[in-house]
Amino acid sequence: MIRYALSCEHDHPFEAWFGSSSDYDDQAARGLVECPFCASRSVAKQIMAPAVSGTKKAAPTSPDMAKMQSMMMEAAREVRAHVERNFDYVGDSFAREARDIHEGRSEKREIYGQASPAEIKALKADGVPCSPLPAAPPDPAKVN
Repeated sequence: MIRYALSCEHDHPFEAWFGSSSDYDDQAARGLVECPFCASRSVAKQIMAPAVSGTKKAAPTSPDMAKMQSMMMEAAREVRAHVERNFDYVGDSFAREARDIHEGRSEKREIYGQASPAEIKALKADGVPCSPLPAAPPDPAKVN
């Protein structure tokens, strides 16, 4: 596993784990790496200091990393399933509907849908609470 410091075109810093350097390259080329703050897919690696191992406690072994990755994927799957079961889907009307709810023009309720990075940026600038929904992780039965 390799951890990269990343940032999007809007300078939002975040970190992500990948199985290898080539996994990052492949996922980025296919547009699968996105900013958790604004959902921008224009993401780049940042300069990082290398992790140097010393004589202190050894890093977790591969099976531990695989277990952690599996747990994180399951948590993301559960969060997404909860939102899909309990929130109203508003499709590409998300930005308008979120603003209407925030300003009291629409009934208060939990919603989810799609919005462009520019729409998300405008919502955040106006104090409208919103956050990206975790992408649906791959089906564990289909992962190699």
